[in-house]
Amino acid sequence: MSKLLLVRHGRTKLHQDDRFWGKTDVALSEIGIRQAENLRDRLASEKIQAIYTSKLSRARITADIIGSRHEAAVTACTELAEANFGYVEGLTFREVQRLHPKLADDLNSWSARPKFPGGESIDDLDTRVQSFLNRLKKHRQKETLLIVAHGGTLQLMICHLLGIDMKHWRKLRLSQGSLSIIETYPQGSIVNCLNDVSHLAKQAD
Repeated sequence: MSKLLLVRHGRTKLHQDDRFWGKTDVALSEIGIRQAENLRDRLASEKIQAIYTSKLSRARITADIIGSRHEAAVTACTELAEANFGYVEGLTFREVQRLHPKLADDLNSWSARPKFPGGESIDDLDTRVQSFLNRLKKHRQKETLLIVAHGGTLQLMICHLLGIDMKHWRKLRLSQGSLSIIETYPQGSIVNCLNDVSHLAKQAD
């Protein structure tokens, strides 16, 4: 068995704006830093052999904070970045409805695989996720790996690990600062926990 600790980065400084932030390097807020510190404490007893993170600072700093209790090196991977939202980057959904109505319709349809004008499609993001999962094949069984990334990236990753069609990726809710644990076996993978935020329970909003 290998254990995958899947962490969505902490809250960002622009969290309340409710905009499409993908490739933009938005910094962690003070709450986001505390969320990462709570995760650090929660995972302090884990024997982590490797840490992988998106290159975007909101994920990378989350990974660095958690990794400060471990000897494992932190490897930043382009494949783990959030989707490039192209011309939609920084817009609210209401603005997307006005400027890109077809895209807004696709986003409202859970069965669609939207492509962001000037950016990536969900299929492009999925290709990156699959490429990253191929990296993990070099690891031996019984290793514990920490992966710190973004909502869409981790949702697609979980679909692949569980053998679920990627069209269901939006049915998985992953909160900022959350922990999900997947145990992998030769026969398949098992969800140990999903979107666990119990370590954030005492944190003031």
